[in-house]
Amino acid sequence: MANGNFTRVTESILIGVSERLDLQIPLFVFLVIYGLTVTGNLSIITLTSVDSRLQTRMYFFLRHLAIINLGNSAVIAPKMLINFLVKKHTTSFYECAIQLGGFLVFIVAEIFMLAVMAYDHYVAICNPLLYLVVVSRRVCFLLVSLTYLYSFSTSIVTSFSVFSMAYCSFNVINHFYCDVVPLLALSCSNTSFPETVVFISASTNLMFSITVVVTSYFNIILSILRICSSEGRKRAFSTCTSHMTAVSVFFGTLLFMYLQPRNNHSLETDKMASVFYTLVIPMLNPMIYSLRNKDVKAALKRFLTNSCC
Repeated sequence: MANGNFTRVTESILIGVSERLDLQIPLFVFLVIYGLTVTGNLSIITLTSVDSRLQTRMYFFLRHLAIINLGNSAVIAPKMLINFLVKKHTTSFYECAIQLGGFLVFIVAEIFMLAVMAYDHYVAICNPLLYLVVVSRRVCFLLVSLTYLYSFSTSIVTSFSVFSMAYCSFNVINHFYCDVVPLLALSCSNTSFPETVVFISASTNLMFSITVVVTSYFNIILSILRICSSEGRKRAFSTCTSHMTAVSVFFGTLLFMYLQPRNNHSLETDKMASVFYTLVIPMLNPMIYSLRNKDVKAALKRFLTNSCC
């Protein structure tokens, strides 16, 4: 950067989903996605809170996954929808910091909540007689509390390392929200420290969570294969199908982003992947967990019946 060109940035401009017209997604599509996300996740939260038959460990964790999904989309979607309607796509320095911090809280919380849910399935299928002891209510609250505490701490450390950099003159963020990589690209100081913090944090979080998920489901599959009756195996598999689908979609998207060869790495591709895990996955999760779940569908019928009476 040229000497003397160090005007401190107080606001930034968000380019949006894409500069390419062929990759632009209409406002109506995002409105539908956000509407379904809010409706679906609020429904899961409400049903698992008020229905007495859904007061189990599994639905306790599902409720918190819905809270995380709702929070994740709420941090990203409203600002993006507003930018579709206004000509000047600006965001202040503090708005950007809050958005990045909120995004990190919910994305890290989702990574660990999926791991917690995989562990819950493992204990339920592999050690059913000890399930209520191993996954007691106290343990449930502890696992959820630690998930939120760790994600909040990670968000603070990462956000502080990113926004402690100097941002000078050029203020156009090539993204539809304030994310780490496009923000660091604007810095006029040495970004090796925040890049190291982000790399260590992201790789540690992903590896730990994926290890827990893979280990849990490896043992689950072994236990299911030992079941003699085909009906028993089918019932055991059906309890895990929804979570396995959600895990595959979520981690598959993240691994697609971070394991691309550098010479094939494209910011446009990253933005499309970001749309998927910040907006589409929070919409899909309530569908994944409810469409094939008889308990949730029965609870919804009871709720609607009681509401109409």
